[in-house]
Amino acid sequence: ARLFGRSDPNTDLILYAEAWARKIQMNMTIELVREAAKQPHTQPVVTVAIRSDGSVENVTFVSSSGVAAIDEGIERIVRSQASYPAFPPALARQYDVVEIRRTWHFDVAVRLY
Repeated sequence: ARLFGRSDPNTDLILYAEAWARKIQMNMTIELVREAAKQPHTQPVVTVAIRSDGSVENVTFVSSSGVAAIDEGIERIVRSQASYPAFPPALARQYDVVEIRRTWHFDVAVRLY
């Protein structure tokens, strides 16, 4: 399944993606990119593929920040927070992998839009 925004008729998919984003945002992961994020950059758009067991299958940049250290930091952030929760049973019956696309913003914290 692909979730490129915050609207989808599948409530389980939306809830899973929002829980995934909260985990990234709440774990003070800004430290992994704080210095690099001070450089001029664009807000990167990143797709993260999560397997039904909560492991990370892939991290893909739809658009780069333009700063290699930020892009590398984002991948480290995603992988450092793994393993994510396994899919709820209803979601696991439907999907083996879910791709979640978010725009990453850095200020005093990491924010996913």
